[in-house]
Amino acid sequence: MTLGIAPAIGLVLALAVATEASAQAAPVATSRTTPSQVQASTEAALEERLAKDWGLRADEWVRYRQVMQGPLGVYSPNLDPLTALGIEARSDEERRRYAELQVQAESKRVGKTLAYQRAYDAAWQRLFPGQQRVNLPGAQAPGAGNKGSGRLAVFVKADCPSCDQRVRQMQAAGTAFDLYMVGSRQDDARIRQWAAQAGIDPARVRARTITLNHDAGRWLSLGLPGELPAVAREVNTQWQRQ
Repeated sequence: MTLGIAPAIGLVLALAVATEASAQAAPVATSRTTPSQVQASTEAALEERLAKDWGLRADEWVRYRQVMQGPLGVYSPNLDPLTALGIEARSDEERRRYAELQVQAESKRVGKTLAYQRAYDAAWQRLFPGQQRVNLPGAQAPGAGNKGSGRLAVFVKADCPSCDQRVRQMQAAGTAFDLYMVGSRQDDARIRQWAAQAGIDPARVRARTITLNHDAGRWLSLGLPGELPAVAREVNTQWQRQ
């Protein structure tokens, strides 16, 4: 028995329709990047750039992150990578490597800071010629003049209770000194705010027995050991911590 032409054509059409419907219903596999994958890729790129900025390898940066999750990160949460890795060095070779990297990094930073300070001074002279700044005319800069004067230089920073206390003690004793704020970002308002918080007498500032200055890298240029606050005096052309 054979099928007629009409039924055969109908069967073919039915199969064609079924095949087309099946093709349309079949899911199409596409490659999609999820937001979490994008975020992970962005974070990885950032970590790689940060490691490169500090002259570190990827594995050293990972170790720095791990170190800061431990006791050192609790005691010193804002420690830079080179200092952290140097403190937690596992060998003399590692310790020497991080010390050298830090010396190089600090040298570059001081150079940039001093270059900006010169640009800032020039800009001030162009925009406000003759006007008085926080760092008063005649203020002595460590390492530039002030030789043999015996005047003290005091280096402080923000968020440093011991800095406030030391300056209060010196002011109460009637000591004359030139104060240098480390990390002031060349912002006069920051120094004024800090001076008010530390109780510095404006009359003594006007009389120049106390001067307020941006550090602009001077503390690092002196190369003195220890933490802030620091009181230094020039003795026989050499600055010594007091």
